[in-house]
Amino acid sequence: MPELPEVETVMRGLAAVLVGRRIAEAELRRPDLRFPCPPDLARRLEGRRVLCFRRRAKFMLMRLEGGESLLIHLGMSGRMVARRLGEAAAPRLGPQGAASDARGHNAPPEAHEHLVLVTEDGWRIGFVDPRRFGSLDLVPTATEDSHRFLAGLGPEPLEPGFTPGVLSAALAGKRTPIKAALLDQGVVAGLGNIYVCEALYRAGISPRRLAHTVAGARAARLVPAIKAVLAESIGAGGSSLRDYVRADGEVGRFQDTFAVYGREGEPCPACPGVPPCAGIRRIVQAGRSTFFCPRRQR
Repeated sequence: MPELPEVETVMRGLAAVLVGRRIAEAELRRPDLRFPCPPDLARRLEGRRVLCFRRRAKFMLMRLEGGESLLIHLGMSGRMVARRLGEAAAPRLGPQGAASDARGHNAPPEAHEHLVLVTEDGWRIGFVDPRRFGSLDLVPTATEDSHRFLAGLGPEPLEPGFTPGVLSAALAGKRTPIKAALLDQGVVAGLGNIYVCEALYRAGISPRRLAHTVAGARAARLVPAIKAVLAESIGAGGSSLRDYVRADGEVGRFQDTFAVYGREGEPCPACPGVPPCAGIRRIVQAGRSTFFCPRRQR
């Protein structure tokens, strides 16, 4: 599933081509994804100007004039495809990519393309989701945070309000492993498996350590590690492991610099060959793969 850096990257790509533009046409090609879509979604989008975007955790909110926001969740395999009418789609985004007339009706749809938006000046945006674990909804902009998907989310890790003190308070009394606690969206919003593994490695904290013991000095190491890993990944366009691509069709490159994720058996970057370091290990926690260095992370 795309994590915070991937969602942030996609959102920035969409903002670059949609903010300030009016949606001339909208087409919803199926009534539901993971959940039912608003039945009049396409009609309510047409004619609206896009004001701005906001990300909350792993959700994008496209704010429209008139006081509503389109909530977009990419799910497991969702991606956004942005191109000019008449341009071929990027090869990795789909097999069609034929030319289109001014209204876009001659363009064959991407495979598994469920929502299409066409702006008045010729941008075509498609929401492609082969596995249909994504979701779309319209919500009042003024009450976005009370939506059932957003209510109860923890602090945004890249905002100034996410501090060692805030994290320590959220972890107090938790006797689950710190890895599981950080994946709890009520503790901190938007973190996923990849970036938790990488952040714990940078902070030198074992993923098996009980969460309540991370308060204080360990939290003071972990918070900047989380912020740094996320910021670096956003700068690299996110991590492309399976389905994820940016809105322009390019892949992210942060996977090229993983320290531990997916590197079972490889030397630890911080202590290669230093006894008793035996390299990166993989364990399973709550059904998810965890990668770490037992020597470096305590």
